[in-house]
Amino acid sequence: MGAADVVPGVSGGTIAFITGIYDTLLESIRRINPSLFSIVRERGLKGAFAHINGGFLIALFGGVFTSILTLAKLISWLLVEHPIPLWSFFFGLILVSVFHMLKQIEQKTLSRWVMLLLGVAFAYSITVLKPLAMEPTAVNVLFAGAIAICAMILPGISGSFILLLLGMYATVLGAVKSFDIGVLALFLLGCIIGILSFSHVLSWLLKRFRDLTFTFLIGLMIGTLPKIWPWKETLTWRTNSKGEQVPLIQQNLSPLDFELVTGQPAHLVMAIVLMLAAIGLVLGLEKYSENHNI
Repeated sequence: MGAADVVPGVSGGTIAFITGIYDTLLESIRRINPSLFSIVRERGLKGAFAHINGGFLIALFGGVFTSILTLAKLISWLLVEHPIPLWSFFFGLILVSVFHMLKQIEQKTLSRWVMLLLGVAFAYSITVLKPLAMEPTAVNVLFAGAIAICAMILPGISGSFILLLLGMYATVLGAVKSFDIGVLALFLLGCIIGILSFSHVLSWLLKRFRDLTFTFLIGLMIGTLPKIWPWKETLTWRTNSKGEQVPLIQQNLSPLDFELVTGQPAHLVMAIVLMLAAIGLVLGLEKYSENHNI
């Protein structure tokens, strides 16, 4: 999840979906609320820790933050030096995940298909929004953390991409690279506020309207596929906080058109290999889950 969240356009929530921990994640976070104080009084700290599934949360978020800290530089380098193979891997990952999730819908009624289309439309509309240019003030960093973390637990919508839309991606990634404690602390506080609030809403929807919510979430994954298509032509650029030119508006191209328009190799064989590797990874996880009753 941490590696996915570093990439703008890929959601950590998608990885939680693929690995089958999504419901457990939401329910564990949902249990962190004011009622926890009464549980501490009644059962003690050990009982409260068990109530929120503390071991699971520590393992999960420990892995997320470790991955972000260790992979931020590698992912940033891959995005610049080898973007097509990287995007191809995540494209294959999400594409096969969509089919994996659709199999879990019990009743494929008209209402489910409508929710699927609404999810596609909502996610796609986000991908074509024009990025803002928020200043990296304390309030904005806090706000960015609260919004981005909500996207992180939504399959298909990338927290990193939301940061890009807010104009805060370079600020946060720069803080991770330089280990800026002040910015990271504010961002983390915003994340805590956002995830504790939003997880309650999403958990309630999944309990009351599971299939409808589930199909909407799958639609979110489908709607962001155009955003992570590997072959793109950059139409306009923007200057980030470091004065560097980075893509602003891009259009998707076929591999052949990509070579003709950009004059760069499409790396088609490598892209196909990595897409197939991603598909194999998801199918392998699915088989593993079936064999071990996960």
